[in-house]
Amino acid sequence: MSNKAAGQSSKPTTMVAPKSTPPRPTPTLNTSTSSKMHKRSRSGCFTCRLRRKKCDEGSPQCKACKHLGLKCEYKRPVWWSNNEQRKAQKETIKNIIKRTKLSEKTSQASAAGAESPPGLSHSLPTSATYSDVTARTRAVSVDSQYSLEYDFNQPPVQEPFDLYHPQVFTPQFESHLHYQPYPSTPYEVDIKTERQMFVNDVPTRRDSSISTFSTFQPPPSHDSLPPLPEDPWVQEDIYEAHGHLFSPPEEGLDFNFFDFSHGPPHPSHQSVIQVDDCDRPLLDHFIDNVLRLIFPILEVNQHGSARSEVILPALESNKCYLHCCLSIAAIHLKSTQGIQSEQIDSDIMRHRYATISELCEALNRDTDHVQILEATLGMIFFQCSVGRPDDCLPDIPWHQHFQAATSLVRKLELPDAFAHGNNSQMHPPFNMTLTSWIDILGATMLGRAPQFANTYRDKHLSASTSGLCELMGCEDRMMYLISEIACLEALKLGNVLDDMQLCEHIKLLGQQMDLTEPPPGAVDLPYSSTGAIRPKQLSRNMTAMFRVAARIWLCSLVPGSSKFDQSMMDLVSRFAGLFEFIPSGPDGFDRSLVWPLLIGGAHSTNSSAFRHVFADRIACLGEQAEFGSFGRMVRLLQEVWRQSDEESKMGERQNVHWRDVMRQKGWDFLLI
Repeated sequence: MSNKAAGQSSKPTTMVAPKSTPPRPTPTLNTSTSSKMHKRSRSGCFTCRLRRKKCDEGSPQCKACKHLGLKCEYKRPVWWSNNEQRKAQKETIKNIIKRTKLSEKTSQASAAGAESPPGLSHSLPTSATYSDVTARTRAVSVDSQYSLEYDFNQPPVQEPFDLYHPQVFTPQFESHLHYQPYPSTPYEVDIKTERQMFVNDVPTRRDSSISTFSTFQPPPSHDSLPPLPEDPWVQEDIYEAHGHLFSPPEEGLDFNFFDFSHGPPHPSHQSVIQVDDCDRPLLDHFIDNVLRLIFPILEVNQHGSARSEVILPALESNKCYLHCCLSIAAIHLKSTQGIQSEQIDSDIMRHRYATISELCEALNRDTDHVQILEATLGMIFFQCSVGRPDDCLPDIPWHQHFQAATSLVRKLELPDAFAHGNNSQMHPPFNMTLTSWIDILGATMLGRAPQFANTYRDKHLSASTSGLCELMGCEDRMMYLISEIACLEALKLGNVLDDMQLCEHIKLLGQQMDLTEPPPGAVDLPYSSTGAIRPKQLSRNMTAMFRVAARIWLCSLVPGSSKFDQSMMDLVSRFAGLFEFIPSGPDGFDRSLVWPLLIGGAHSTNSSAFRHVFADRIACLGEQAEFGSFGRMVRLLQEVWRQSDEESKMGERQNVHWRDVMRQKGWDFLLI
């Protein structure tokens, strides 16, 4: 994978070195075109981008950084993805610039005193005079840790400088006609990021994304007001103080949020996946068509990390994981292209059997626990993205795989690390976060309590993150409450609680959910002014749908409740109204809302607005509505509605539970 635009970093596979773009000439700005939009460089160094300055993209250093004695970084630095580190870096660069300019003035003062009397005409260095000669003759900042030419072994040089009697005077440019201030307006810049993925020197996939950045320039000075200080940071300070007047900027993302099992990405590493020639088409199909379906929310929050830090490293180093992915690719190929042949069925079963065999051998050796867990979770979760509801090939139920996964999780002591990770600086283990997602929502499929319910309860009480919001879109504390509702339903089904105790627990959980309600107006369209997705706003919208679905589920546990109750119909109507805040279609996120759609749809009546809106969303998805967990959920709801509507026609208003329908049909779905 190669990243052709600055602003984003990902772990590359075998890649072609990007062609360097020659520096483009700086357009001349005049007063007649000053109001036009300014095009910002897409491949400038991160130091110039942080300073909001034009970068000439020189190699190995741009002229601005070389002139000011700054470290010129074209690769994404660590501080770029962290807002606090970015602010600290701004202050560091600001101090370096001040010291450098101070040293420069001192040098110029000495030269002026030796060669000519003060007050004679002279010129100041500008961007057009940044030449190699200037760089060699200027003074290097002594205190700068980024000065490449400074010898740290030499003793410090103290040069005299009188702050109150400066020897060099700044020309009064304001009095000249050509230097009159010009009006400026806020503008937005779209940054388009393109990626090309190579596996074994073969191009496999090309995609792109667009991010929006806003800026603000200071207003023109007035004759009666003192001029604004010539501070390189004044533009940013004004924008931060008045940012509410402009369109929302791109939200900051933490690209190092998770603790991936393969460690941090290495930019110089090239993935080489060993596969037989007969399986090469399946691997290509998996990377081209299946990989983008697996973690859509993670892809929005951390561009490229699903490929570069989760899947490709596992394909390279984990044979069991590779067989699992090849089996998933064959299932997707069969369902999407309508292939009906013995060969495709043989590929599915061959790689499925190889996966199970590799797992059993590794379990018997009692080694490589991380790789075994990785492959087991892949066998469970990847099935949610592919296949049709009527697939009839034999397979092991997902919850049996999950029993093995929970044993491995405990052996690796992931729950302990998960529960004690209250520090905001700690990164949750990715495999444990994925296990939690399957555990919490999978427990609702079986009517049981989650395996690690106590861990989620501790996390909820300590208000610490598990990474669920970044991985699947719903806020962590809402998922913790869904875990509590699953525990309560398990107690109800086991006849452990009487009706009074059950209602008391329902009331307490309802009050806990009230505390998670966002302020009015928090749910909004997740697009920026140019159509780019805002990840945090999308998460708030998805959490709202999970919250209303959880309320519907909680109300259904009340003894004697019915979907025909007015309160239940109001909740379903409210749930249907949230659809407008979720992007639809093949590139939308309906496929990431399978569980709340199941809960809301199962409690909808024949006249509910939910069914009409849901039908429109299915039509927008097209063929993708027939595959994976979404297709299985649609099939289940259709059967629930059929049975419920038939009973309603007969005058019987009974609740048809979706779990009973699954047992009747012999379906063993994981609908997440």
